[in-house]
Amino acid sequence: MSEFFEKYDPLKAEMVQILDQNGNLNEDLRPKELTDEVIQQLYEKMLFCRMCDERALKMQRSGRMGTYTSIEGQEACQIGSEFAIDKKDWLIPAFRETAAMWAHGIPMENIFLYWIGNEAGSHPPEGVHVLPVSIPVGSQMLHAVGISFASKMRKEKEIAVTYFGDGATSEGDFHEAMNFAGVFKTPTIFICQNNQYAISVPRNIQSASKTLAQKAIAYGFPGVLVDGNDIFAMYAVTKEAVKRARSGEGPTLIEAYTYRFGDHTTADDA
Repeated sequence: MSEFFEKYDPLKAEMVQILDQNGNLNEDLRPKELTDEVIQQLYEKMLFCRMCDERALKMQRSGRMGTYTSIEGQEACQIGSEFAIDKKDWLIPAFRETAAMWAHGIPMENIFLYWIGNEAGSHPPEGVHVLPVSIPVGSQMLHAVGISFASKMRKEKEIAVTYFGDGATSEGDFHEAMNFAGVFKTPTIFICQNNQYAISVPRNIQSASKTLAQKAIAYGFPGVLVDGNDIFAMYAVTKEAVKRARSGEGPTLIEAYTYRFGDHTTADDA
């Protein structure tokens, strides 16, 4: 699927799509691994995460859970990209990655424990390569680069995938992580879930860049703009980024253009 890195120019704001907004699937670009049976399984995962998200919101509103960050609208972005990596790979979340964390091996019980304030929720099961939730905006990207750099130094094949929002691209941590990853060609995949709002600041006043994907150009590696609501595209592009990382070609920035249906958190009511 290298055409996604050769054909699409982030400076032109072109967006990778395999499933369009009307539900039409481009069979020529459909990854062969995504059979009808697999797609049904992935859809069931998205549906389960949506149901858990709705339950968490009800628990918070009834006083049984603390501040919670909803993932409603971003399920395809997370489930599609996580499906492209191996369980041995590291997943480094921010705070809106319930679906990705669960898909990579964190029990939903642990995730709920975290949001009700129980420290046990931050302890992953043995062998599950997922770091705890990271509340400080952008700080987890540095951890991802460090983990992937260690993997490279040890000549291991594990890569690191980190998720963050569009607002995090304005943080110094983002640029430091991207610069280090570019210089040392670390096996890191940066997935920016551009859900159009950083807390209450809209994307159009967050950055003057035409795309967030193009920020990768300054650091010497590819940036790709993807329809974050297209699970086919998210899987295909992430899979290619994984291939690049594992073969020593270095990092990739994926801008997943998606939407946040609800408030930033339950503490930021519109």
